[in-house]
Amino acid sequence: MKIISWNVNGIRACQTKGLVPWMIASGADCLCFQETKANREQLNDEMLAVADYKAVFASAEKKGYSGVATYYRQEPLSVNLLGAAEFDREGRTLILEFEDFFLLNCYFPNSQDGGARLDYKLAFCAAALEKCRELCATGKHIVMCGDYNIAHQPIDLARPKENETSAGYLPEEREWMSTFLNAGYVDSFRLFDSSPGKYTWWSFRARARERNVGWRIDYHCVDEAFRDRVKSAAIFPEVMGSDHCPVSIELA
Repeated sequence: MKIISWNVNGIRACQTKGLVPWMIASGADCLCFQETKANREQLNDEMLAVADYKAVFASAEKKGYSGVATYYRQEPLSVNLLGAAEFDREGRTLILEFEDFFLLNCYFPNSQDGGARLDYKLAFCAAALEKCRELCATGKHIVMCGDYNIAHQPIDLARPKENETSAGYLPEEREWMSTFLNAGYVDSFRLFDSSPGKYTWWSFRARARERNVGWRIDYHCVDEAFRDRVKSAAIFPEVMGSDHCPVSIELA
């Protein structure tokens, strides 16, 4: 099974930049989008009827903000939200259950300048980890993909020293990421690629993408017992349409 995750920074805007043809050509079994900034009623027929995909949406109460969507080919056994109103009202998570694993599509909050939403971000992180534990306790595996809004290690951003007080690289955020991985989860991309310069987000400013001054903040993480089923994990910086690029994982 091939799963692709992409923060599209507005699904309607990304659609005008070739999103649908790219989806069809991707060969993905599941496509998980974050920061959709739309609900189903705001999407046109082209976006709602893409090839043989069906889609589910979790939208924010606030218009034009946040939101996730998962397009799938194989019918899931169940579809749920995170189950916490403070996060569900912002459209942060969709959970699809398949035969032997749960697929979590997550848009982690941005902690914002000065850590204005850091407490909210860390509360979401704690809830996400607790949900992973709960789902793994059922005997199934988990794949948690999405925009974590966290660069974990210095290798995961071009300028770590200059960003030690920046949202997404705050000590508290990085510490949670370590806690999460130490709890029995694996950053799938690093199973295959330990090299620097591999990023998934670039600022629109100062030709950052052209110069590859970026951050790796988009992940597919799996539980430790599922790691042997991960055949590949990749980043696609050549795919345009957003300030993020898609990331993928293939499961045996």
